[in-house]
Amino acid sequence: MPRRKPGTLLPLEAEILAAGLSLRRAGEATFHGFALAHTLREQSGSSKALTGHGTLYKALGRLEEFGLLASRWEDAEAAEGRPRRRLYELTGQGVEAATRSAGRPVATVPSPRIASRPA
Repeated sequence: MPRRKPGTLLPLEAEILAAGLSLRRAGEATFHGFALAHTLREQSGSSKALTGHGTLYKALGRLEEFGLLASRWEDAEAAEGRPRRRLYELTGQGVEAATRSAGRPVATVPSPRIASRPA
């Protein structure tokens, strides 16, 4: 598999950011993986499953490493008898990257090394 250039997003990662921005604009500041998969499926207009959940969660992890997403575990009280969910939220950099990538298959983002340097 070819390596990607530093600072670029895979198409799935750009789609995740766009869906996260769409959810944010709809009043959902945080989202979980299943809701994100549902939104991606709706946006693509497809009735088939998006992709393997392992692929989705690996992409979410990479976006968090890049500083484009932040995540936290849902409060135990909110779970109400079901397993807790990991909640994701676009960061300021994530909003910028999603906005820049609108209409483009691949976006350019800060390299993880640059994004993780202390200010």
